[in-house]
Amino acid sequence: MHALALLAASVTIIGAIMVITRKVAVHAVLYLVVTLLALATLLVMLGASFAAMLEIIIYAGAIMVLFVFVIMMLNLGQPDSAREKEWLRPRAWLGPGILAAITCAELLYCISPLSEAVPPLASITAHDVGLSLFGRYVLMVELASFLLLAGLVSAFHIGRNRVEDR
Repeated sequence: MHALALLAASVTIIGAIMVITRKVAVHAVLYLVVTLLALATLLVMLGASFAAMLEIIIYAGAIMVLFVFVIMMLNLGQPDSAREKEWLRPRAWLGPGILAAITCAELLYCISPLSEAVPPLASITAHDVGLSLFGRYVLMVELASFLLLAGLVSAFHIGRNRVEDR
């Protein structure tokens, strides 16, 4: 498990570096999705399955759809047909595809019966979830809210400057 955690951490770091260094915003969003999935893999390995599911459903799903919508709405860069042709090239999907495949292989190994014995599952109530979110995981919840706030302010700033340029 230790080697898998290191592999997931390295995928997370590589994905985060690729998010920062990409010039095309959609490519950065693809790497961000991979980074969030690798973080969810780390959370599963640490035993925080609920936090991992939140990471996948909220951040890798809903927030990334919102980011893609904002990118499409702002219409940054080249004309639509040229941009769409560039997105379909394998070099745009190769990096995120490889990192996502590594992350999926790790998750499949972690949930397979060949991995370590899994303790029996117990039912979790809403009270337990609330205690976990605002007790043990309060720092992660607060950091995620600051991250979302920074993204919202950045999107507003980019959109406002784009309107003033016209």
